[in-house]
Amino acid sequence: MRDAVTRFIHHVQLDRDQSPETARAYASDLNDLVSFLDQRRGGEPAEPSDIDARLLRGWMADMHGRGLSASSVARHLSAARALFRWLAKRGEIALNPAAEVRNPKKAQRLPDRLDVEDVSAILEAPNATTFAGKRDRALLELLYGAGLRVSELVSLDLDDLHLGERTARVVGKGNKERIVPFGRKAADALRDYLKAAGGLRRGQDVDAVFLNQRGGRLTDRSVRRVLDAAVDKIALSRGVHPHVLRHSFATHLLESGMDLRAIQELLGHARLSTTQRYTRLALDRILEVYDQSH
Repeated sequence: MRDAVTRFIHHVQLDRDQSPETARAYASDLNDLVSFLDQRRGGEPAEPSDIDARLLRGWMADMHGRGLSASSVARHLSAARALFRWLAKRGEIALNPAAEVRNPKKAQRLPDRLDVEDVSAILEAPNATTFAGKRDRALLELLYGAGLRVSELVSLDLDDLHLGERTARVVGKGNKERIVPFGRKAADALRDYLKAAGGLRRGQDVDAVFLNQRGGRLTDRSVRRVLDAAVDKIALSRGVHPHVLRHSFATHLLESGMDLRAIQELLGHARLSTTQRYTRLALDRILEVYDQSH
């Protein structure tokens, strides 16, 4: 099994439609399965053909016992399905044992969101008189103003930006491209930052939009630190991760009357059902305002 997992991860890394984050997630989830099998079999290596649905259900029960959420268990099981599907396609096993195992039921959870006032305070928190402050303000303006995922933001190159048209070409999940608009404030912040960043453009990351102080491409973790610093500065009483800005962007558009299909296109959702979560979120907001007003 350990060898099968290693070969499968190598296959995923070479697949152009899969992101590096997907490969890392598969590796983590499948190594958890291998560890479970080693423990269950007393250290004796397991072959892929030894795995059946009953054993996988035991793995799920073990994960529940360790306190993993239903969504985490479902993600692990999805990785196992992908592995065994690949092995079956190669003829190394007869059937995919994970196909017989159902996902655990997940509690319906609405995405977090921020009020417009809180988002505005976060966007204005960076000190725009310094290079880092100019970059951070442009970064946050674009992250919220275009509803981007963090991975989409940090992978942007200069050729992807069209400041005159106020649009960006984004490569999202599944290597799918989309064009997203952004507002005048984001465009102004980007112009200010790009002018300040001119002297840092050297080496292999010369085309990256967002740079660190050494001229390298900014990472996902750096974006999270930027947002954490902004939240701390305005003393917001709750933690905010970058995806909350994306959720807030979608909800604010919906509350302003934008069509759900248009929001789906902007966010790059493959299915409308993913976008439809925001209809419930907007309704909850309306009821909250009603209760406060009456």
